[in-house]
Amino acid sequence: MAGIKALVGLSFGGAIGLMFLMLACSLPNYNSYWPLFVLIFYVLSPLPHCIARRCTEETDTASSACREFTLFLTTGIVISGFGLPLILARAEVIEWGACGLVLTGNAVIFVTIFAFFLIFGRSDDFGWQPW
Repeated sequence: MAGIKALVGLSFGGAIGLMFLMLACSLPNYNSYWPLFVLIFYVLSPLPHCIARRCTEETDTASSACREFTLFLTTGIVISGFGLPLILARAEVIEWGACGLVLTGNAVIFVTIFAFFLIFGRSDDFGWQPW
């Protein structure tokens, strides 16, 4: 039952983050759909971790080069997700208010993705391990 509550909480967090992103795109003051390109970073951010988890076995004693490279790629993707709205706002493609909404949505979505891997990433009896 705890896994279901966590999954519902994570889906609520994802919905709130996407709501901020949609508000940044569709409010009449902003009316620009350029911030939707951040969705690419939402999809790309968990990929290095998932690929590395399939290729290497999990060891708690030491850090491997594959794991460090995975963290480096994930960090670059997340920072790019925060940097894109700032660059678009600086270039005056989007308004600064829309940039603030996108950055808020980014924070919520990336924390939700991180929480998903914290909750369901360890080996337990829930059954998300084969994914």
